[in-house]
Amino acid sequence: MPRGRVNALSSMLYVLGRWSVKSRKLVVGIWALILVLLGVGMATMGGALDNEVTIPGTESGDALGRLGATFPQIAGANAQLTIAGPDGTKIDEESIKETINQTVAQIAKVPDVQVVTSIDDTLMPAEINDDHTAALINIQLSGSPTDVPASTKEALKDLTGELEEELPSGFVARLGGQLFASEFPTLSLSEALGVLVALVVLVLTLGTLLAAGLPIVIALVGVGISTMLIFLGAALTPVNATTPLLSVMLGLAVGIDYSLFVISRHRDQMRHGVEETESIARATGTAGGAVVFAGVTVMIALLGLSIAGIPFLSVMGLAGAVEVGIAVILTLTLTPALLGFVGKGVLRRKERRKKLEAPQPNRFFSGWFTLATKLPVLTIVVVIVGVGLLSLPALHLRLALPDAGVLPKDNQARQAYDLTSEKFGPGYNGMLIVSTPILHSDDPLNLMHEVADQIKELPGVKAVPLATPNETIDTGIIQVIPKEGADSVETEQLVHEIRAMHDKLEKEYGVDISVTGMTAVGIDVSAKLSAALAPFALVVVGLSLLLLLVVFRSIAIPITATLGYLLSVAAAFGVVTAIFSDGVFAGFFQVTHQGPVLNFMPIVVMGILFGLSMDYEVFLVSRMREEYVHTGKSRKSIQKGFLGSAKVVTAAAIIMVSVFVAFVPNGDANIKPIALGLAVGVAIDAFMVRMTLIPAVMMLMGEATWWMPKWLDRILPSFDIEGEGVMRQRKLDEWPGRPALVAVSDLAVCASSVSFIVPEGSSLLISGGSNGQLHELLLTLAGRAKPDSGVVRVLGYLLPERAGTVRRKVAYVDAGGDLEEQLRRALREKPKVIAIDLGDSNFDLGRLARLSEQVPLLVASTGASAASAASALPGSNWSHLKLGVATTPATTPTSEVRA
Repeated sequence: MPRGRVNALSSMLYVLGRWSVKSRKLVVGIWALILVLLGVGMATMGGALDNEVTIPGTESGDALGRLGATFPQIAGANAQLTIAGPDGTKIDEESIKETINQTVAQIAKVPDVQVVTSIDDTLMPAEINDDHTAALINIQLSGSPTDVPASTKEALKDLTGELEEELPSGFVARLGGQLFASEFPTLSLSEALGVLVALVVLVLTLGTLLAAGLPIVIALVGVGISTMLIFLGAALTPVNATTPLLSVMLGLAVGIDYSLFVISRHRDQMRHGVEETESIARATGTAGGAVVFAGVTVMIALLGLSIAGIPFLSVMGLAGAVEVGIAVILTLTLTPALLGFVGKGVLRRKERRKKLEAPQPNRFFSGWFTLATKLPVLTIVVVIVGVGLLSLPALHLRLALPDAGVLPKDNQARQAYDLTSEKFGPGYNGMLIVSTPILHSDDPLNLMHEVADQIKELPGVKAVPLATPNETIDTGIIQVIPKEGADSVETEQLVHEIRAMHDKLEKEYGVDISVTGMTAVGIDVSAKLSAALAPFALVVVGLSLLLLLVVFRSIAIPITATLGYLLSVAAAFGVVTAIFSDGVFAGFFQVTHQGPVLNFMPIVVMGILFGLSMDYEVFLVSRMREEYVHTGKSRKSIQKGFLGSAKVVTAAAIIMVSVFVAFVPNGDANIKPIALGLAVGVAIDAFMVRMTLIPAVMMLMGEATWWMPKWLDRILPSFDIEGEGVMRQRKLDEWPGRPALVAVSDLAVCASSVSFIVPEGSSLLISGGSNGQLHELLLTLAGRAKPDSGVVRVLGYLLPERAGTVRRKVAYVDAGGDLEEQLRRALREKPKVIAIDLGDSNFDLGRLARLSEQVPLLVASTGASAASAASALPGSNWSHLKLGVATTPATTPTSEVRA
């Protein structure tokens, strides 16, 4: 009988499910009240989102922070006004220039505008291209882009529109730059289409519109609660604008799927004649256990995003984990409550009229299983080669922060971006800033020009338009225009080359240069995220192995499941790279710009896909293991388990893919690659890996699939995620057939088994055997140790399933120390039973006889007093179990139980 805390998850979920049904009005009322309170809180105290992506501890981030104090004109938000005329016209013609200068003067008066370059300005002139057909006006504002109010943005847009109207025909004016480089993500009709597809799949799976609507309701409630929590959290900490959309996407997917698993199990039980309330409770205790495990794995993976050490990503992971946690709690409470209201409405009419005696075989999935497992080696090779080919583009995956180049082509900022690239070169959309302290210099202006001349010689530099000290002459900056765009390999190399000049310039001029600006920030963010991928993958893979090892008690299953997850991740990265970087089917997915992929896409997809991948592994393989435990026949169990869960897993995967794909066509630039990566990853993982590759590998391995060393099995904790404990309790509901303090059948003790019953109101003395044997038996009866075999019920609670309840009701007292004081302390807790381990001490049994009149006792003793126990203890309320003597199955008062 191994020591340790016994897992009773399924039993607790069974009780929770039954309570939720019986208290359904209260449960629905509580969730409705939570929605109302959070809605009021968000309306009154909710914060604003931001679109900034910065990392503390990087050269660019730290330098940008210092510039905010020493050179705010450069460090704040930046906008660019690009003006271009038709061929044959000159942008610096007097009349054109005068019109532009009038607009520049008006821009300078707009609130929050710090500096505006002008064509006539000699200190900070506007850029004019080589053929004098275009001008680039830089507008520097105070504060970060999120600090700039909407009124300022609108004023700049209005002035740009007025300028274009005043210029001669053929001239265009477009407003862009960092301030307008990203849009706040919003929901569109395509996301609603994803929910509609989910509803259709649910109707086909569950059979009735009423049953199909429940998962949608559960998911929408979860999304509403988590979204309001995100906006409340935004009042306390910066929250990236992508976070709510990611939370909505994830919440819809897992909320629908988790509820589907419970409802599907409930329907199957109802169809086979299980009473309504009992069926809901059982479904919560069985499928609900798998939901808890699946949800916890997703939450752990999302919280693991903090490993990267990037604040906005940590907040994003936390928000996603909260969303998944809410979905799990709603599934375990609101789903049973709503099922209680729906009643038999979850069944089709013909299913309500008759009880199904046996499950109907599904020809489609029978054929699928046969095709996947008939030639397992061929299946394994085909899947690995196929998924491997999809993964190949990931070999040239590059990461970057998105800029205005990924915006829709009808967006003015995108048009300004394209116009600037056309007239000036792509580097003007990715300006770098080199900053340095210059307090030591006697000639700061000349110093900055000399440093700028050296930087200008680098092959990747197109121009150095500005090199100047600030007004207090303590900080100097140099603006560097790369030859290529902000997301190019050449610009990334240029940043490294400038940084490599640090020691040389410090030795020659005494300057301590730093490279910053949004382009450099994006490069540093991408580098740090890339560096975090390996440790994050190790944590995720290690966690995957450990969790599956504990759940399935097998060496092979965790290894194959984890390798399958890595295949799915590689395929997701490969497809995203092919579409977003290589342009394959880019038009179909409305990808308007090919280049590097969003830099936090890989780590987010890895984290979320890990949890979802483990979901399908659990829902499929747990059914197989359940059959194997009952039959001991590996191949038959794999087939039966597959057929028993394939339909629901297929529906869940289709729903998940539909929800994710719906966020791709019109999605935000940040969410599109994440959504597509998750859609591809889930599709590959569910259909190619979990439902094809894994069954083939398991059939090939046969009995070896379930092998685990006995020493490892003993030390690992046990998790009953599929509710075997609940089903065992239901089968033993009527045992032992009469009220009893303790009832034991075939419990392994001392290399033999014990069976006895102690009636209600009686106490029990156990003697014989060694101290260790008595100690382990008493620990088992007190709920502190797990029985290896047999059936044990204490105070009506089955062990080990209700061990937690037994521990709360049974006080445990050891003979070591002051026994009288321990007994007094135990009595103050008002237990239902006291278990007393006397060991070989000669405690006054008469004292125990008097104590047993207050509370029933379970006493274990090998001392001399045990030899005369039968005469020393009153016969009316004491039973005696003597180990090592022939067994009798039950006791009556005053009788001796022999074992």
